[in-house]
Amino acid sequence: MSKIILDVTRLVSRLYDGLLPTGVDRVGLAYIEQYGSRARAVLSERGFTVVLGETQSQQAFELLLSSHRNKNAIRRLISRAVIHRPLEKSAERSILLHTSHNGMEFPRYYRAMAKRGVRSVFMVHDLIPLTHAEYCRPDVDKVHRARIHTALQYADGLIANSQATLDSLAAEADRAGLPLPPSTVAHLASGMIAATPLRSPLDTPYFVMLGTIEPRKNHWFMLHLWRTLVEKYGSEAPKLVIIGRRGWECENVVDMLERCSSIRDAVVEEGNCSDERLQAWIQHARALLFPSFVEGYGIPLVESLALKVPVLASDLSVFHEIASDIPDYLDPLDGPGWLARIEQYAQPDSQEREAQVKRIERFRAPSWPDHFDRVDILLDSLNQVSRPGTPQGLGPLHGV
Repeated sequence: MSKIILDVTRLVSRLYDGLLPTGVDRVGLAYIEQYGSRARAVLSERGFTVVLGETQSQQAFELLLSSHRNKNAIRRLISRAVIHRPLEKSAERSILLHTSHNGMEFPRYYRAMAKRGVRSVFMVHDLIPLTHAEYCRPDVDKVHRARIHTALQYADGLIANSQATLDSLAAEADRAGLPLPPSTVAHLASGMIAATPLRSPLDTPYFVMLGTIEPRKNHWFMLHLWRTLVEKYGSEAPKLVIIGRRGWECENVVDMLERCSSIRDAVVEEGNCSDERLQAWIQHARALLFPSFVEGYGIPLVESLALKVPVLASDLSVFHEIASDIPDYLDPLDGPGWLARIEQYAQPDSQEREAQVKRIERFRAPSWPDHFDRVDILLDSLNQVSRPGTPQGLGPLHGV
């Protein structure tokens, strides 16, 4: 069994800043829960690394998993760890698991791990900045291309969150003339657990959009539809609940939220939503709305279906990969189609909604045990390679 090293840099940084975990962060926390008991923690900055001692690592994992989010305690712990760097024991036959994109672009990171006898395995969540740069912040495509290309050159293994992501990764490797390291597809599980129904936050019909407000999520489009609904139904229009912080390049959405008086009473914005409140919002929604232009995965879709709540989603291949024909799919720019579906689903006796509720019964939600079974198969295959730095792109291991 390999020793595990977990990069917790992003998790620590966000806890420093008092930010609630995002979807990527929840993946990192799941890896701590799975491997933390036999793992060491590593912090990285521009490719320079500090591996925490065993006691410090366990303390860091405990603080990161705690529901109390004690940012002062993690600051003190990390400060001591950086100032009083522990003597590193041999890391031979160890594997680094890095579950965010942060820091992937620095070759010195991979080399530092290789010098310790550590194989590096990185998770790739999406290639959206390369394939759809128009939806991202300026120059993010350059940074992400460096991340992906460096990982293709130096990583000993890669984990893709979906077959769609792995296909994009393979296409980019082929385009750039780079080898594809041994890779696997491991779907991400929902953080939602079906439980006793919580009290509904609203006593009127409502729909939910979940995710950071950014261009590819298509909030602007949905807000215009809601203005149409309000013009048509007035105070009887269903509500739209937008859950997620305001991100980048979203000024037009902010203008609608802050200056469009006609939708002010019909739209609820939740920028800092606790897990319990999020579950309550989803449980009682008429449907989750997921009109994105592009996605690498789709945790909100998994979370909603896991709670037996219908989804209206863009017709994306990754959504079909995760949920088959269960959601109702629409083109992300089909205004009349979305409007009609929302009107239908808003009705208390909606036949369309009931049909999807029945389809949801055959949804098999991705689980963390299934995810880690796939990851462990990849890790075991890497242990059969004699040392880090062996040739990459070993065909038989792709897609394990």
